[in-house]
Amino acid sequence: MGWLDRVDDQVDALTHARALQEASRSAEAYTLLDRVIRTTNDPAARADAMVQRLSALINLGRTAEFTRAIEEASAAVRDLAEPYLYGHLNALAALAAHHQGALDRCVTHLVKAARALTAVEDPDRDTAWGWHDLAMAYSYLSFHGYALGAIERARQLGLTAGIPEETFAAPGIRLRNAVALDHNGDSDGCLRVLRDVAADLARFVRTGRAGKLRPSSLAAYGYSAARQAALGDPLGSSGDTAPARLISHGGDSARARDLRQLGMICLAVADGRPIEAVARLDTIQVATETLGAAEPARLRSIALSRAGDHSAAHRADRLAFRLAAQRNDRLRDVYIDGIAARIDHEEMRREAARYEGEALTDPLTGLPNRRRLERYIAAVVTRGDRVVIGVCDLDGFKAVNTRHGHHSGDLVLQRIAGVINRVMRRGDFVARYGGDEFVVVLPDTGMAEAAEVARRIEVAVHAEDWESLVPGTPVGVSIGFAEVSGGGSGPRDALSVAFEQADREMLRAKSRPRAS
Repeated sequence: MGWLDRVDDQVDALTHARALQEASRSAEAYTLLDRVIRTTNDPAARADAMVQRLSALINLGRTAEFTRAIEEASAAVRDLAEPYLYGHLNALAALAAHHQGALDRCVTHLVKAARALTAVEDPDRDTAWGWHDLAMAYSYLSFHGYALGAIERARQLGLTAGIPEETFAAPGIRLRNAVALDHNGDSDGCLRVLRDVAADLARFVRTGRAGKLRPSSLAAYGYSAARQAALGDPLGSSGDTAPARLISHGGDSARARDLRQLGMICLAVADGRPIEAVARLDTIQVATETLGAAEPARLRSIALSRAGDHSAAHRADRLAFRLAAQRNDRLRDVYIDGIAARIDHEEMRREAARYEGEALTDPLTGLPNRRRLERYIAAVVTRGDRVVIGVCDLDGFKAVNTRHGHHSGDLVLQRIAGVINRVMRRGDFVARYGGDEFVVVLPDTGMAEAAEVARRIEVAVHAEDWESLVPGTPVGVSIGFAEVSGGGSGPRDALSVAFEQADREMLRAKSRPRAS
């Protein structure tokens, strides 16, 4: 007699199904849940089983079954006064919609899930798992800040409910954040995040808790280490924590299979076999949802660069950027078209604040945009703080667009954004004002300190390897600073006056002869 035949209590069956999914054994969990759904007369158990079954289908990548499973689970949950179950269902439905390429439905489900889970009055381990799956959905949609906030909420609720910290380690969230930075031209930022992920794993190993990590987490840690090595960091682990060993985990998850395939390509690059890596890329098929459509193209660029074919590497890098930009454009269009209008106006107004950061960010560079800059200056001026504003304008950028095209120009802008960010001090503010113009804001700073910041930016820009990115078109930067005064008719006036003065200083700097 098998275990399934001995289960009398539906609660035990549902608990066992959860444990199977945590162990990345979703196919077994699906079989058990299907039996519960067919045999139970308890509406709550039936609804719980249907929500869990949807989770299993997503893990298994059975996309064709998503729509029906969501409809059946929604009908079962609708009449139950269980906000955590409704929130968990919508978090999973958001993941399913993302895998189906339906961003409008995905965003709608995200908002509903967050609202329902926040409304839970007595959160428990089930609520913690709801927040975990919401964090995953945020992450796949590239809302990385919201994903980190949601997983932290899951971790806190989980600890209260007796779920170990390592269960919600969720390295995949930070991994997707890292590769998104790399796709958009910030490889240094990518490496910083990947090193943080490696340090996290080292902490679990050091404290003897690595054995309790979920298989899906082990696979994500493995790919993170392999990706770090492909970018040039030496492999620093062996044995059970070697990347090749870690990416072999993940059970029957479709995402883990993708990570294994891509991870072996990263390790081939790291091991000095870039031609083999390119050949592997020509034969594999991975879901674009796992790490974004740009990841295979970016890996191809890295491999070709290691092989010495810099022209082909540049073309692959441009493709990676284009694919990443298309995703950002699609997401922006979803909002512009008013997806949030599907939810009643008053509720959406409360939720809109959660996504306000997206509307205040430049989609190309990831920096704050002009609107956010103006709000920041307004707050600073209102407080009466001392502040200096700097205008940074690129030299040679028109030649980049003329000789190499606008895609290469976009790569240059992304690189410049990363360079400026890298040399700024803690508390400084950087924004893209428009075109090839960036603005830096230095709080509690005088003009002498501003001059030193300008020098650091100029040195860092000069040190970049522009020849490999846009051959024959050197890139420089001219910078002008001015103090922002609290006088005038308001913060917007103060910004305008200071900006005009800094702009004049920048033009003077641009006209001065430069040492070659």
